[in-house]
Amino acid sequence: MKAIVNTKYGTPEVLKIQEVNKPVPGDNEVLIKVHAAVVSSVDCTFRRGEPYFARLYFGLTKPRTKIQGTEFAGRVESVGKDVTRFKAGEKVIGSPSAAFGAHAEYLSMAENGALAFMPANLSYAEAAGMCEGGNTALPFVRDEAKIKTGQSIVINGPSGSVGACSVQLAKHYGAEVTGICSTANLEFVKSIGTDRVIDYTVEDFTKVSESYDFVFEAVDKSSFSECKNVPKPGGVYLATVLTFANLFQMLWTSMIGSKRVIFAATGLRPADKQAKHMAYLAVLTESGVIKPSISKIYKPEEIAEAQAHIETGHKRGNIVLVWCED
Repeated sequence: MKAIVNTKYGTPEVLKIQEVNKPVPGDNEVLIKVHAAVVSSVDCTFRRGEPYFARLYFGLTKPRTKIQGTEFAGRVESVGKDVTRFKAGEKVIGSPSAAFGAHAEYLSMAENGALAFMPANLSYAEAAGMCEGGNTALPFVRDEAKIKTGQSIVINGPSGSVGACSVQLAKHYGAEVTGICSTANLEFVKSIGTDRVIDYTVEDFTKVSESYDFVFEAVDKSSFSECKNVPKPGGVYLATVLTFANLFQMLWTSMIGSKRVIFAATGLRPADKQAKHMAYLAVLTESGVIKPSISKIYKPEEIAEAQAHIETGHKRGNIVLVWCED
């Protein structure tokens, strides 16, 4: 089978399409033909070998895991003899999480892994995109923030995959949502349900007089120190990236003051919990609560271009790699 292989850390050009062995599912495993997989900032940081302390796990001088890719959508090709949850021909969504491997034509996963049935109303590309944004947004918006009717949240980066899904989830739970984005993304951010939009090229949201119950930093462009006056007393700053600064502020705010900094390692959640989250997201998508946004679809041989686009920091919605058309 074909796969996008990463044998060394570096620029997007280190990624090459190669022939590799097709996986053989074990007795409790599901073999999936990958139709579409997300290309994300996680893939880019993994390719660069950043942050450097992560190399202790992923490989000091070169990646131990050669194939990138997390969230995907595909069709079950075959199942092991002990599998009861899935059968050949069924459409599924999933994520191998830190194991990676979705940037290949086939992927084998345990049936009790992070797998769920694909929403019936989505294409493979849309379903993969829904997983990427939703798998991060849901744990923050529902589980960490526990947002409820009447509360307010400001989202920095509402035009990206995580931010856009967070807007829709926060509105679903009854919050008033403010989005921070560039001029180019104003109309898109309004279209997904944001109550108010602040153009960061015109106005600095960290210096405005408004305060919110939650500040969600979806793109790692601000810090709690910069935003410390934005959360209300008792408010929360939600961080998607565990920087040393965020780690320090998490510890500091847990002891001092009423405001809190919270980080959640959403990609390291137990597989069964991720599967339940994806099944729930599929229900929300089928009912129209969540509408994935695909900004661009790339072919496997365009992977370097796809990652370079992500690294501009200006992608809208999801970037998806399509191995097989619907």
